[in-house]
Amino acid sequence: MSRFSGFYKKTRQERIDILNQERMLQAKTVEILRKNQNLPENIAGKMAENHLGTFCLPFSVVPEFLLDGQEYSLPMVTEEPSVVAACSFGAKIIGRSGGFTSDIQNRLMIGQVALYNVAEPQVAQKNIEHETATILSLANQAHPSIVKRGGGARTLRTEIKDQFLIVYLSVDVKEAMGANILNTMLEGIKDYLEEISRGKALMAILSNYASESLVTARCRITISSLATSAALAQETAEKIALASQLAQIDTYRATTHNKGIFNGIDGLVVATGNDWRAVEAGAHAYAARDGHYRGLSTWTIDREELLGQMTLPMPIATVGGSIGLNPKVQAAFDILGQPKARTLASLIVAVGLCQNFAALRALVTTGIQAGHMKLQAKSLAILAGATESEADIIAQQLRKEQHTNLETAKQLLATLRGN
Repeated sequence: MSRFSGFYKKTRQERIDILNQERMLQAKTVEILRKNQNLPENIAGKMAENHLGTFCLPFSVVPEFLLDGQEYSLPMVTEEPSVVAACSFGAKIIGRSGGFTSDIQNRLMIGQVALYNVAEPQVAQKNIEHETATILSLANQAHPSIVKRGGGARTLRTEIKDQFLIVYLSVDVKEAMGANILNTMLEGIKDYLEEISRGKALMAILSNYASESLVTARCRITISSLATSAALAQETAEKIALASQLAQIDTYRATTHNKGIFNGIDGLVVATGNDWRAVEAGAHAYAARDGHYRGLSTWTIDREELLGQMTLPMPIATVGGSIGLNPKVQAAFDILGQPKARTLASLIVAVGLCQNFAALRALVTTGIQAGHMKLQAKSLAILAGATESEADIIAQQLRKEQHTNLETAKQLLATLRGN
């Protein structure tokens, strides 16, 4: 039996102890978790303007997550009650069928210099393409440290769009997300591009549409594992596949379908100190890459298996930004086993696919509300003023009531206390 069995029933300290034993955490990480150390205010004040304090959210963990034959524990930061429970549930079912697999097509970030007032765009385009080697060299000279680490500018392409001649630079940013690297390089080539195009540069900036940093996650789930009854398991698989088709043709459903995916993705991205806004922006652009906004994941049936797959642009980092500043982020990386950027990117896409599976399974069987309300009831009990020992009692009673709201929770608490 797994040491993580019944993990959600344990106390916070017991969970930390189990996680420490199973994942061999650093002593510093254990201390951060036990003392619940957050971002120091003197550091927070240097990270953002007009600093007033720090804002906290629950820091949780999905204890067992199988990817490419290796088991991980995934730290997640989220305020939505059902996210971690759903992801843990999905990870268990998929883990019994072999877990997730992943592959990365490439890992290059893209930046662009937009030129305008170019008198002869086609001539300028040819001149720029002819000078590709020189331009790449200038870009690398602008940021020699990334070149020393084995990265640097790799390719250059141009496109004429309306009144603009746009130059796209692709860069291997290694373990960084790459914003500073790209922006420095683009500034380094901007003047030369103006010179040879005889135009003006409107802007030089990284793009968050990381179309050359695509990650694919897959899973194969034995259909019989979806329910105790063979007929119900088959029906569940067929409904999940139908729900996937619906998200491909209906924008209203696709939007909520993808939001559910980001319940998992954002939780892990935030926990690792990465830019969830950039990840979401790029993924939503990818969802509409053919001109129609679609669900990001697909689910199909292959004989006795349910197949899930999702490809996303994933501009993710293991260094830079706030990653080295926030104690909880440092703890998150230790819990993950100090992954490289490629592994972290794969985990993030896989957790999105896992979250999507859990949501679709709930939607086509018991309905999404049952799981939500089970956890929401405890939140309402605490909000009503219940102590930790009272909260579970009130939550159980609240779920039996016709109206699951704060007022009912307060009435039940008053009754429990004999008021």
